[in-house]
Amino acid sequence: MALDTRSFSMVYEIGRKRFFILSLTLAALFLVPHPVIAEQLLYGIDRLEASGCRELSGLRVGLITNTAGVTRGGEPDYTVMLRSGVKLKVLMAPEHGFSADIEAGKKVSRMVIADTLPVYSLYGISKKPDIHQLRQIDVLVFDLQDIGTRCYTYISTMKNAMEACDEAGIAFMVLDRPNPVAPLRPEGFMLTPGYESFVGSVNIPFVHAMTVGEIALLLKEQHYKRLDLRVIPMQGYRKNRFADEYFGFTFKSPSPNIRTVDTAIVYPATVFLEATTLSEGRGTDAPFMQFGAPFIKSEELAVALRKYELPGVSFDTIVFQPRSGKFSGERCQGMKISLTDRKAFSPFRTATALLLELQHLYPDKIALDKGGKFFDNLAGTPLFREMIKKQLPLEMIMEESHRQVEQFNRKNPAPFILYP
Repeated sequence: MALDTRSFSMVYEIGRKRFFILSLTLAALFLVPHPVIAEQLLYGIDRLEASGCRELSGLRVGLITNTAGVTRGGEPDYTVMLRSGVKLKVLMAPEHGFSADIEAGKKVSRMVIADTLPVYSLYGISKKPDIHQLRQIDVLVFDLQDIGTRCYTYISTMKNAMEACDEAGIAFMVLDRPNPVAPLRPEGFMLTPGYESFVGSVNIPFVHAMTVGEIALLLKEQHYKRLDLRVIPMQGYRKNRFADEYFGFTFKSPSPNIRTVDTAIVYPATVFLEATTLSEGRGTDAPFMQFGAPFIKSEELAVALRKYELPGVSFDTIVFQPRSGKFSGERCQGMKISLTDRKAFSPFRTATALLLELQHLYPDKIALDKGGKFFDNLAGTPLFREMIKKQLPLEMIMEESHRQVEQFNRKNPAPFILYP
């Protein structure tokens, strides 16, 4: 039977409203800035727990960790082991200490947790596990959260531990964790022989897109072929996702000034400022997300940076006063960084543009040569600093970076890659 005019209008109006609601729903899905992936991500510690820690059954165990070494549900890794009957004999802590709250560069002391479990420092008199102590255990387990940039010292701690285990003749196990910034493409300069240091001991790109488990496999192939290396991989991990895009993921700060995934993304763009006179934002509410100095003219710098049309990032002028660190208590002008498109963002391109303009505008004040050794250690080479001082074009510097990364990729084919 045909609809009369009134009935047709009612049906049309209902259909129009449903279409409008559906359109809003679809728009909401596509406009979420960081889409959450509804897939279960299990860390290495989660998979170890699921097996009842049978991989450690009957073994005397040491564990390198800190308070960011937790399961998906937030339980500390060492309590999982103790609850599962593991013979956990000793803990070891990296830079920033077991509590991950000690400022960068400050020595870490020995402590005791759970009344009887000693925590030895790997950032004190020595940065390498004691060989005699290692011979009292059967396996040393590594469970630290890296942030995807070579100069972050936890992968240097892992390399030192692998070397010590190789010398002591004991096994080394890695409980793998996400690289929170994995979608960022590899870039930066490789290590120049003679410029290895604790802020650059593994010859991988500055922004490397690898997990600690993959780096361990590469190190075994390159340096420690006899080492009994065991990697417990993650489940549900993909390299095209930032860590906070996984359902239920909670970012637990692995050190005092890396407080969010966004900070980890921006960190490789601003960390070089540590080797200049500028404040990199330590002692403020936004470390590494803002920078400045009393001699900076914010508007002048903003105009200079605008010409680069840097992808995925915007800069706002800011005035801040650090509570500690460089220029503590002094008024600083500078820039605050906001990410507009994470996957388009290039931290090394951004770092290069920043440094080129800072050197151009304030050559006598940023003290690039005064902090030259530290800068070169961060970069892994003196070449980057030399190119900045010569004011070479941005694209020329990026071409050299791409050339070095491609050379690394050709020399290191895929066998150490664990995840798609």
